[in-house]
Amino acid sequence: MSWLGLPDLSATTLVLLCLAAAGAGWIDAVVGGGGLIQLPALLVGLPQLPTAYVLGTNKAVSIVGTSAAALTYTRRTKVDLRTAFKVGLAAALGSLAGASFAAGIDSAVLRPVIMVVLLLVLAFVLLRPAFGTAVTGAPVTRQRVLAAILLVGTGIGFYDGLIGPGTGTFLVIALAAVLQLDLVHASATTKIVNVCTNLGALAVFGYQGTVQWRLAALLCLFNLTGGTLGARMALKQGAGFVRGVLVTVVVGLVLKLAYDQWY
Repeated sequence: MSWLGLPDLSATTLVLLCLAAAGAGWIDAVVGGGGLIQLPALLVGLPQLPTAYVLGTNKAVSIVGTSAAALTYTRRTKVDLRTAFKVGLAAALGSLAGASFAAGIDSAVLRPVIMVVLLLVLAFVLLRPAFGTAVTGAPVTRQRVLAAILLVGTGIGFYDGLIGPGTGTFLVIALAAVLQLDLVHASATTKIVNVCTNLGALAVFGYQGTVQWRLAALLCLFNLTGGTLGARMALKQGAGFVRGVLVTVVVGLVLKLAYDQWY
């Protein structure tokens, strides 16, 4: 049966996609990495849809939950908006470039590299229990902001436009390390930056006409709910909770990429 103009989309698949969107919104708001759930769900649930359309639809959904989480964070905690938007602008430009290359890239080529990076990240977080659990008090210097713009914004922004899954996780860890933020404030800053990267990528996918807007509109409602709840829970539970979710998501990303690579 056809739903939302998509052939062979059953009611069961639609319900599962909605649940995946809600779960992705929650994870993305807490620590990033919502694409670990949402993108594979779209790929499995819509096998007849070209990859470019899956990527475009995923961006259209993600941006809503991310925006809701960013709004929740900025209302309930102090965020350096100037720095966040500077990094976000660089990330948006990087995302535009990445999305432009997305159609011609074989993601299988990048998976081993990403897995190695994730394993290094996991080792770093596990071997430094105090990482991201408290604000260091170090001033946010121009050098740190410039490093965040060039390395975090442009580099991770490019990856987000190119592939996407794990972007929020990379941003949280990178911003916590470069700007020396606790994980809650790093997550808050990440949401603002992530909105910018999603806008950059979505502009390209929208221009190319590779977004299933009706499906995206429905999934947005569930992603929005998950994102709002996730941000509130992260603020309530604190950095220790975010760190636990971070480790879980990184392990999940590594396992998912390994499965895609070898099975």
